[in-house]
Amino acid sequence: MSSEVTQDPSPTQHRVEVTLRRPWYGAFQRPTVVFDGRGQPAQWGTGSWQVGGMDVSFEVFLFNRVWRYGAARTMLTAGVDTSLVYHAPLLPFLAGRFTAS
Repeated sequence: MSSEVTQDPSPTQHRVEVTLRRPWYGAFQRPTVVFDGRGQPAQWGTGSWQVGGMDVSFEVFLFNRVWRYGAARTMLTAGVDTSLVYHAPLLPFLAGRFTAS
């Protein structure tokens, strides 16, 4: 009897570095980072996350105890290290935006 074990190749791992720029109009907003529908609270400044798998949807939004706003969404390509900068909106009812750093 053969006990040959076949393993799937490990999913492609890559890193995402995101700089979250604080809005000018206050300090009570909290950024939230979402990878494929799974939200994670974050802090202002530069953070790095390791993500795996195929293409990953990525979103950042702000939350101020009452409502969420300033959402920006993009798709990240598998296997490519990415560096993004999130800019909070100028007014709290506008959308945020990503730029490459």
